[in-house]
Amino acid sequence: MGEFPRLHGRSRAIVSARRRRRPSVPGQRAAPGSRRRRSRFVPPWPPWPPWPSWRVVRWILLPPLLLAVLAVAGVAVAAYVYWPTDLPPAKALEEYTPSVGSRVYAADDEFLTEFQAEKRIFVPFQQIPPALRNAIIAVEDARFYSHFGVDVRGILRAAYANFRHGRVVEGGSTITQQLAKVLFLTPDRSFSRKVKEALLAFELEKRYSKDRLLELYLNQVYMGHGAFGVEAAARMYFGKSVQDLTLPEAAMLAALPRSPGNYSPFERPELAQRRRAIVVGRLLEHGYISEAEAKATNRAPLGLVPSERRRGSGQYFLEYLQQSLEAKYGSDVLYKSGLAIYTTLDPVLQRAAEQALRDGLQSLARRQDARAATRGKGSAAPVVPPEGAVVVIEAATGYVKALIGGDDFARTEFNRALHAHRQPGSAFKPFVYLAALEAGHAPTEILDDSPIRYVSAGKVWAPENYDGKFRGPVTLQQALEESINVPTIRLLEQVGVNPVIDVARRAGIQSPLPHDLTLALGSGDVTLLELTAAYGTFANQGIHMEPLMVRYVTDAQGRLVEENIPQGREAIDAGIANRLTQMLRGVVERGSGVGARVLERPLAGKTGTTNDFSNAWFVGYTPSLVAGVWVGYDRPRSLGHDETGARAALPIWVAVMRTALRGQPVEDFAVPPAPPAGAQAARP
Repeated sequence: MGEFPRLHGRSRAIVSARRRRRPSVPGQRAAPGSRRRRSRFVPPWPPWPPWPSWRVVRWILLPPLLLAVLAVAGVAVAAYVYWPTDLPPAKALEEYTPSVGSRVYAADDEFLTEFQAEKRIFVPFQQIPPALRNAIIAVEDARFYSHFGVDVRGILRAAYANFRHGRVVEGGSTITQQLAKVLFLTPDRSFSRKVKEALLAFELEKRYSKDRLLELYLNQVYMGHGAFGVEAAARMYFGKSVQDLTLPEAAMLAALPRSPGNYSPFERPELAQRRRAIVVGRLLEHGYISEAEAKATNRAPLGLVPSERRRGSGQYFLEYLQQSLEAKYGSDVLYKSGLAIYTTLDPVLQRAAEQALRDGLQSLARRQDARAATRGKGSAAPVVPPEGAVVVIEAATGYVKALIGGDDFARTEFNRALHAHRQPGSAFKPFVYLAALEAGHAPTEILDDSPIRYVSAGKVWAPENYDGKFRGPVTLQQALEESINVPTIRLLEQVGVNPVIDVARRAGIQSPLPHDLTLALGSGDVTLLELTAAYGTFANQGIHMEPLMVRYVTDAQGRLVEENIPQGREAIDAGIANRLTQMLRGVVERGSGVGARVLERPLAGKTGTTNDFSNAWFVGYTPSLVAGVWVGYDRPRSLGHDETGARAALPIWVAVMRTALRGQPVEDFAVPPAPPAGAQAARP
């Protein structure tokens, strides 16, 4: 028989007193003079305490719980013998190879990203640091290297912990079971699935080494925010490869598989730190780290990627590239066949353009705040801060070197550089002057800048200039430099609408254009990409190059799948294109684009502003590079008084081109030939 249970309260005191009165040796007489009293029977068990303690309850209920666990184990063994043959074959793991997505490279062949159905980057077992392996094992499956796929001791421990806390606080699945579920089963919570999971775990353990199983687990486990596997997670959370993780970073990653959504360090940093501390405690408990290392790790900050880096670079470019390639090759080829895609993107210029756009939009927002405060409406920012887009193209090839479709891809994926059709305003005027040059007009011809009105269907249109002034006789050159509206309308009236539309089409404008005189003021909607590419035709001496984002593509064996060799077509006579460039140089040197002179380079370009300052543009170029900037609201509204292309868009353009031209030799434009003999010096 076992020993008596502990005595409680008054019963214990009574028994002790009675024991003191008894002789210490059987048969021994009482001491002389002592009164001998008739002995009474003392029961061997004290009365039961008035209410059982929690420990007693646990010991009472634990045997049935153990029996239940043993019953489950028995069912599992029976299932192993009698289960139907609908289990996935574990030998399939022998042929298992992780799907290889398409790797994307920049213009200098720098790796940019990988297109995958899931964000996963496979990394061999040897490249995963021991700190991370140990942390995963310590918190997910401490007996991984000693059990046979199902850890009975772990199941009992988890059952006891969950019973003690009255809720599920610990799981009993091993790493091998979790791997079997991820690779072969559905995540439904059913007895059938758990049995299959256990059986598959037995099979996996029989066929494969522990290191191989752990390698697959670490490359398959979901780590939150769309990242599968430790390499993708290390890059997303810490901006580094898994090989470079510190102990605190490794502990943070090990904390995620349990519940990536709940423990996301991006969204719930305090909860993530508490979960990381549990991982550190397990590492200390199992002897992987010292107490000093544990304290230092718990004190360490999370060390996450800064929010500005988290948004990533080139997201609008890459998103468009991914969509177009998926449409061309199909999802299976793009996401599973291991293509190598070599793009035209310049990473340095792309990052500089993104920063320039952010700075420009923030400056615009501050000006809007200041105007609101001046009007007495407070200094709160507008309900919507404005959007913008940037495109940079290599003129001779059509290679897109940088492309930004908005201020923040994480906030809105709509690509304004490619899909937003907006009125270009005065940025369209060069096509009017180009058609005039083709018709034999000269930059020195005189145009009349005086009030004008048109009546059509009972409606009167009386266009005005931006500043409300009329200058009288002006040259074509002056009218373009100062972006004067009325002379440009008169010039369009002389040249004709159809020739202007024709030359715009040849230069690269594809969007529908209005067949009326409002065309002179840029009333037709265009995209930033097509307008920038059309200006590239001017820079490339009349040769139009279609914008290209992919140089070539190879398959997993390095064989060429696609190659895009730049092929231009002659759109405009080189001499006429060069004469237009000289006119646009005047816009920068003396006109509305004078703000670009700070770059101290030969530059040509044109500002654009629409009615009520709802769209601001600047498109400009050097002999080799053309860039365009648009600023406005997604739903057109005023940017604010005087927020012209020169003020809202040109500073962004200057910041972009400053980076693009840094370290590059100074280039000058080709000298245009003499104008044709039929050109007149003046027209009435």
